[in-house]
Parts: sequence; C-alpha cells; structure tokens
Amino acid sequence: MKFQVPQFIEMEDKIFGPLSFKEFVYLVGGAGLSYLLYRFIPSSFIAIVFILPVLGFSMMLAFYKLNNKPFIEVLQSGFLYFMGHKLYIWKKEKKPVPTKEIDVSMKSGVNVKIPTIRESKLASMNFNLDVKKKEK
Repeated sequence: MKFQVPQFIEMEDKIFGPLSFKEFVYLVGGAGLSYLLYRFIPSSFIAIVFILPVLGFSMMLAFYKLNNKPFIEVLQSGFLYFMGHKLYIWKKEKKPVPTKEIDVSMKSGVNVKIPTIRESKLASMNFNLDVKKKEK
C-alpha cells in the first residue's frame, strides 16, 4: 500500500486570499481599532498620530518575523522575561579558608592544623537544609 505523506506542514493554510487566518485577524483588528480612533478623536491630525502606530503594530503582528519566529512570540517571550523572576548566577572566587591552629597533643607531640567552619558557611548550610525540608 502507498500512503501520501503530508508536506509543507509548517506553512499555515491561506484562507482569506493570500492571508492566513491569524494574519487576517491581526489586520482586521488593527483596522477596526484605527476606525474607532478615527471616529472618537475629534481632530483628524491627532487621530492619524494614534492610528499610524496601531496600523504599524498590526502589520508587524501579521507579517514580521524575527529570527524565523512570529512577532507575537517575540512579544510574549519579552513580556514573560520582564515580568518573571530572574536568577543571577556568578562564579565566586575561591578564597583561602582561614584555619585556626588547635594544639592536639599526640604521643609524638606534633601540632596539627584542624580547619574550622566559618559562621557564614554554617549559616548557608543550615539554609540549604531548611529549603530541602520544605520542598519535600
């Protein structure tokens, strides 16, 4: 048996002449908003000042692609970035750990250095343990 494999599945269907449904909706929405601005703003010059950006924005939504991504996806990504939480990570320079010399008397009488944990390191370990307990 032979089966026909669909091709060009990334392309949207052209429903309204050379326009897809999304492009048509963006253009009709921009035209409708422009008409409302024209009707409710008394001065034609001031209305045109507001209408031109609306028409430009609707045309960008319909046709403009940035890095082969539709403009609406770029706007959505930008909005989520600015409204979301940001996590900044940096590489901390390693500083030598200060150690205290504690006399440990052994049979041979040799002094041994035993490292101690600093208070800030102990606090961060305590915080990590508290966070892991709450996640469970």
